[in-house]
Amino acid sequence: MRRVKPARSLAGARLLLFRRRIQKYLPRRPGRFFGRLGLLLLVAVGGIAGIDFLDRGTRLQSGFLATTAAFGFAVQDVEVEGRSTTPAEDVLKAVDVTRGMPILAVSPERARQRLETLPWVRSATVERRLPDTILVRLSERRPLALWQRGGHMALVDADGVVVTAEHLERYHDLLQVVGEDAPKHAADLIAVLATQPDLQRHVQSAVLVGGRRWDVHFDDGIVAELPETDVAAAWAKLAGIERSHAILERDVTKVDLRVPDRIGVYPAAEPARPATPAAPKPQAKPGAKPT
Repeated sequence: MRRVKPARSLAGARLLLFRRRIQKYLPRRPGRFFGRLGLLLLVAVGGIAGIDFLDRGTRLQSGFLATTAAFGFAVQDVEVEGRSTTPAEDVLKAVDVTRGMPILAVSPERARQRLETLPWVRSATVERRLPDTILVRLSERRPLALWQRGGHMALVDADGVVVTAEHLERYHDLLQVVGEDAPKHAADLIAVLATQPDLQRHVQSAVLVGGRRWDVHFDDGIVAELPETDVAAAWAKLAGIERSHAILERDVTKVDLRVPDRIGVYPAAEPARPATPAAPKPQAKPGAKPT
């Protein structure tokens, strides 16, 4: 049986009755409840204060940069080293600076990342030269060959990266390579071809066969089938044959160098001679007797 302590007065009895009525609306553990509520309020107040601090920090930063620019730390010049093919306006657009802006507001890292997205730029560095100069150093891609694929031509560099497909007429003297993976292997082939310059100057194009070996096409229509391995030895052997027998001046269509100890030379097929018409038989004259 629950014991009830009697109130000492009528006012006390009324207060006790009021407390019992409101207890059913209060949490069972008021300490924990109000502790969590206080923590939530603290986080909310902290968040509001943080946002205000960041906003105030941005204003302070802007004011600081404006002050440095007023003391001469402002962009007045952009110096670019290593640029030969990349358009100057593309470089300036990637660096994204204007004359008079605070130089401390320029991010060299972001500028470098934008520069390296340009087609001709292989790598780049960006520096702030205080008080007023941005220095840009570029390492540009080196044109290596023209890649023919699907009836279209594109310029590729030594890494096999497509640089551009526009204004290719200025690169007409480069080797044309054909094949899906031809750009990846073109640098190795061109290095081998360069070992025999007298023979190389007659090369017009090269076709990568099966992703394993090359067929070299000369300007007179002759095709040299190179092996998968020891390409330099086969190319030197063909150069020796050319020096001693002038094989590129002969009426041949193909030179097979795929087998190390054998060379196959395929002469051009002779055109078929037209048949000689038979002489017509003499016609007998009217009235003449046969003999």
